[in-house]
Amino acid sequence: MDKGKRFDTIRARIKENFVLSQDKIYADKNRLDISVSKQRTPAILFFCKEQLGFIHLMHVGIVDWIEDGTLELVFMLWSPTEKLRVYIRTRLNRENPVMENMDMIWPQLNTYEREFKEMYGIDFKGLIAAEEFLLEDWDGPPPMLRDFDTEAYAQEVFHTRPGREDAQDVREAIIKRSQEEIPDFAKKYSRQ
Repeated sequence: MDKGKRFDTIRARIKENFVLSQDKIYADKNRLDISVSKQRTPAILFFCKEQLGFIHLMHVGIVDWIEDGTLELVFMLWSPTEKLRVYIRTRLNRENPVMENMDMIWPQLNTYEREFKEMYGIDFKGLIAAEEFLLEDWDGPPPMLRDFDTEAYAQEVFHTRPGREDAQDVREAIIKRSQEEIPDFAKKYSRQ
């Protein structure tokens, strides 16, 4: 069976069981894109894995659509038997992003969900060890949101943090050691 017919069969099976917001086949990219509500996302992921053979979770991406006030999760699935990809997309309210924990479908989702909680502020209901990830003693806003001002945060926090009184600017230390000059583009970041 050719790729187009396989996609049509997969799409038909999904549409028999789920109401989709949108779906589109990208035959040249070997993938079917599906948009669903956040309430249907766990069920459709489980269906794709258990009923359609999309057993490999390749990746989970996230897009901050600040203009629309949403965060979009993109689950990228692969079927090794069909040699096809399915992308499941869902959007969350950016101001209060809440999603069900889904790491019972693929255990590696736990790592993605902990990262997205920490970096984007998404609350995955039922997530175990949600606070155990990368940032220690963090009380700031989620740092990967598009409106997070990294430079302002670093200036405010890291140059005045207790224990940093004798901290050196890395660029200054390199210049001192190498006798090289700071490039023009980097001068605005130097404390000189």
